[in-house]
Amino acid sequence: QVQLVESGGGLVQPGGSLRLSCAASGSVSGIGAMGWYRQAPGKQRELVAAIASGGATNYADSVKGRFTISRDNAKNTVYLQMSSLKFEDTAVYYCNAWVMRMYWGQGKQVTVSS
Repeated sequence: QVQLVESGGGLVQPGGSLRLSCAASGSVSGIGAMGWYRQAPGKQRELVAAIASGGATNYADSVKGRFTISRDNAKNTVYLQMSSLKFEDTAVYYCNAWVMRMYWGQGKQVTVSS
């Protein structure tokens, strides 16, 4: 089993920045791709960004140039640095990790509001 514990998030004004962290623990040997999804009220969960174990990244068009995903393989932790936040970035953000199957974190609320 793999546990994913997220931290960060909260309330921020438009144009502000936040960082999310997600630490994996348990049976994490051979952990593969890690990533972040988000789900806004009334909408489907969508990919925000993903990062392979070797560092290759993939971003949703809506966050390119504003968000940066990174990982620390020694700590089995993935980060999401969010900048120039917009109202439409408001959502619950979930991290995930592939270790034989997909595991999900519990979700962190990010609210962009003035």
